[in-house]
Amino acid sequence: MAEDRLGVATVVFFVMSAAAPLTAVAGIVPTGLAVTGLPSISVAFLAVAVVLGVFSVGYVAMARRIANTGAFYAYISRGIGRPVGVGASWVALVAYNMFQCAAYGGFGAIAAPLLTEWLGLHVQWWVLALIGWAVVAVLGVRDIGVSGKVLATLLAAETLLVVVFGVADIFVAEFHASSAPLNVGGLVGPGAGALLVMAVTGFVGFEQSVVYTEESRDPRRTVPRATYLAIALIAVLYAFASWAMISAAGSTVLDRAAAEGPDLFFDVASARVGSVALLLGHVLFLTSLLAAMISFHNIIARYTFSLGREGVLPRRFGRTVPGTGAPRNGSLAQSTLGLIVIVLYAVAGWDPLIQLFFWGGTGGGIGVLLLIALTSIAVIGYFARSSKGEDVWHRIGAPVISSVLLLIMTYLAMTNIATLFGVAPGSKPTWVVPLIFGGAALAGVGWGLVLRGRRPQLYSDIGFSGRDRRPDPDPGAPHPGGSGGVVTEAPS
Repeated sequence: MAEDRLGVATVVFFVMSAAAPLTAVAGIVPTGLAVTGLPSISVAFLAVAVVLGVFSVGYVAMARRIANTGAFYAYISRGIGRPVGVGASWVALVAYNMFQCAAYGGFGAIAAPLLTEWLGLHVQWWVLALIGWAVVAVLGVRDIGVSGKVLATLLAAETLLVVVFGVADIFVAEFHASSAPLNVGGLVGPGAGALLVMAVTGFVGFEQSVVYTEESRDPRRTVPRATYLAIALIAVLYAFASWAMISAAGSTVLDRAAAEGPDLFFDVASARVGSVALLLGHVLFLTSLLAAMISFHNIIARYTFSLGREGVLPRRFGRTVPGTGAPRNGSLAQSTLGLIVIVLYAVAGWDPLIQLFFWGGTGGGIGVLLLIALTSIAVIGYFARSSKGEDVWHRIGAPVISSVLLLIMTYLAMTNIATLFGVAPGSKPTWVVPLIFGGAALAGVGWGLVLRGRRPQLYSDIGFSGRDRRPDPDPGAPHPGGSGGVVTEAPS
């Protein structure tokens, strides 16, 4: 990987682009209102930010010791055990590819009717999805600095628009400052679990600051600052924009959210911002999706690179582009998968908006929540064996609190899964998605155990590549010679 290329600002651009502020405010907020019937979305964003902030205390403390682009995979391997880490890596690949492929579908499905409205052009959604896919594929094998500049431009534009539209909402005639979006009481009771999980989905990407540790300048400072800054910015932006939109929409906001969907965000402010700003808003909605695609593509490519470098996946995935350090084969693998999904949906005639964009994004959010909860537990395990240099709050206090809260949120996600997908209990998405993640986890754990028995030297290196090459004791790891015992020194 190319080292010392990224500063705090660039990492924040990648993180927030994955979170896709405009897509979250225009997409998640109306969906959450319509699906749950609860207006407490603003306080849900703030509550989730607090939980993720507490989680990040131990998370970034671990990042100071482990500079590995595999992130969740490396942390869980070193905090819980290598087989579980391999299982987590496979779940991560599934979850982030769900987000990525969902964005392809959303880009095409949302752009097609807009082109018809604006230019009278009737273009199939999959044609537009392929255009977005091609842009992402090309940037994926370029210097990461190029992607960073593109994301910086797109993110600045969409963030400014969210702020402008939020302020405009305050000046519409129907605006009445509402306390309902900030009512903490709305976070308990029926539907509250689904609302919290939807809020979590809006933050997905914040955890990826550590993916760029190997490419960051002074990662011990860059990663923590980028992580906390991203969480704070996302929380404030989402809470303000959702409060303003709900206050301006008035007492009919729940009905309007169900009827208008993502257009609610634009329709509410339209009286103040004018037609040109409204047109720009829709354009930036599409570029928000494009920015998310670029960011998730980079995340997936680096996960794949990390697994290939360590031999968990074929070694060819651990290769980079000379000069740029871009994870070439990992990038090409994701582009190939994305192309297959787009073509499959086009040929089968499946709905790209509901069955790809909405279901894929929701499923990916559940997968990432599972990984965050498991990583929080891994932080406790890691510092139980290697606590030097960290105080009680970083190694025990914050990780224990966040683990409890995240496990509760995971339980709420699983018990509200039908509400999350907007389907009847027992419908396919309610059991297919958990089955996919469960199957990926078990297959990964099984592969980890196979490596332990057949390739002990490779197994001993799992989670120990990157800038940090010194392994921690893993009671389940056989000695490179195959006779059992603990590995005390990684190969240089």
